[in-house]
Amino acid sequence: MKVRIFVNLKPGVLDPQGRAVHHALEGLGFAGVADVRIGRLIEMDVADSTSDAALDEMCSKLLANMVIENYRIEKI
Repeated sequence: MKVRIFVNLKPGVLDPQGRAVHHALEGLGFAGVADVRIGRLIEMDVADSTSDAALDEMCSKLLANMVIENYRIEKI
């Protein structure tokens, strides 16, 4: 089974990379962009028998920093 895990910074956590991209977009003349937040996408192939609890544990123990990040799991 294919799984996508989206990891993003929690609201209120500063995102310097997002700020830099936002500033660069403005410098290139793109108007109307209010904010940019940068995250990451992790794609995995896992056994069909992998439980939701196991996927959740993978995220909370390794794939996301639970202090500053949220994650969302999507099965494809």
